[in-house]
Amino acid sequence: MSNKQFDVVVIGAGPGGYIAAIRAAQLGFSVVCIDEWANEKGGPAPGGTCTNVGCIPSKALLQSSEHFEHAGHAFKEHGIEVSGLALNLGQMLKRKNNVVKQNNDGILYLFKKNKVTFFHGRGAFGGAAGAEGYPIEISGPTTETINAKQVIVATGSNARALPGAPFDEKLILSNTGALAIEGVPAKLGVIGAGVIGLEMGSVWRRLGSDVTVLEGLPTFLGAVDEQIAKEAHKMFTKQGLKISLGVKVESVTAGDNNVTVKYADASGAAQETVFDKLIVSIGRTPNTNGLAADKAGLALDERGFIAVDDECKTNLPNVWAIGDVVRGPMLAHKAEEEGVAVAERIAGQHGHTNFDTIPWVIYTSPEIAWVGKTEQQLKAAGTAYKAGTFPFLANGRARALGDTSGMVKFLADATTDEILGVHIVGPMASELISEAVVAMEFKASAEDIARICHAHPSLSEATKEAALAVDKRTLNF
Repeated sequence: MSNKQFDVVVIGAGPGGYIAAIRAAQLGFSVVCIDEWANEKGGPAPGGTCTNVGCIPSKALLQSSEHFEHAGHAFKEHGIEVSGLALNLGQMLKRKNNVVKQNNDGILYLFKKNKVTFFHGRGAFGGAAGAEGYPIEISGPTTETINAKQVIVATGSNARALPGAPFDEKLILSNTGALAIEGVPAKLGVIGAGVIGLEMGSVWRRLGSDVTVLEGLPTFLGAVDEQIAKEAHKMFTKQGLKISLGVKVESVTAGDNNVTVKYADASGAAQETVFDKLIVSIGRTPNTNGLAADKAGLALDERGFIAVDDECKTNLPNVWAIGDVVRGPMLAHKAEEEGVAVAERIAGQHGHTNFDTIPWVIYTSPEIAWVGKTEQQLKAAGTAYKAGTFPFLANGRARALGDTSGMVKFLADATTDEILGVHIVGPMASELISEAVVAMEFKASAEDIARICHAHPSLSEATKEAALAVDKRTLNF
């Protein structure tokens, strides 16, 4: 055991942690980042849930499965004849794993480039702050005790299991198991129609599974603008996803080779379905296990999140927390922005994260993306607003792509015309939403977007046309 002194220690190398470490190093601090994720060979795998079993691998499988579906169904329309189409699931999963490793290696390279010291192991508080700062104990592949003047906790979150039905990652799957199914299940169940449930359900449906999604809420995608959610529900159902709303799950029982789910449907009638595999995606819980928060006196709230103020300060001096382990949306890019902001605050700067302009994306096909207020939120708040929509059906680039599903929707203040929310369901929504984020950060009006020249033909023209629709003057619909 040896003692080492650092200005800043970051516990966790997910999107929030590794970005915080890099920004702190850029600002001239001596920085160490501690992370316990390991690859199949036991080596370091920084990047957290997002890189290892979340955002990155899921997008790799979404892309691969979409290629497979296009080859089997859409290519013919383009004059491309495919015969003998076959799925090599092993290669698909291998590619996914390679994409993950490239990202792992990229983070390690960035640490080296920015002179961030990296320790592979679990970081935990060794006690309260002393003369040299907080003692942080590292255990695992690396065993070390260090001291740091400033601590940033970025330990992320864990998948929430159903009571009485723990994840075994063979039959009852979290996001981790859902990304590594070795054979396409004939019948797949998904509990939870949120982001993870819909994305993973979409992957395996495209590859041949009969997918049933069971959602406890009576409405589909309740956080999404209602008009957009209804359009998405219609398209997912047309694709073959079986979505049941208002479901009350009563029991989940794993057998030798299948899982039996007993539940009451929206009408209260008892139902029982046997699935080959079951994905459970009912939310995530903050990961403070093994942090030894009590040793330092770090306060948690009633839900187990680390309690922080608007600047991500905890109850302890010079201890900060960011990302999934604190309040706010559990999004990788939210964690990144908080990481940058905290590093800058430590340096005496004025880091800032605007929760009102954090974009949300569901990477299904069609994609769903939004920023700002939904129409139902504006109605509930009594805010006077104007709405404008434009369908991709009337967009030339969408026609050329062969994907005319969905629309762009603008919501603007009825008096000032300031953009209050933008909602998209359709092709490349994840990319199109960025224009709306920039516009809202600069307090733009719908008229501002309507007056900006957009390239033709491009999907972004649908954004311009939706802005024009706010004033009822679309040009192409």
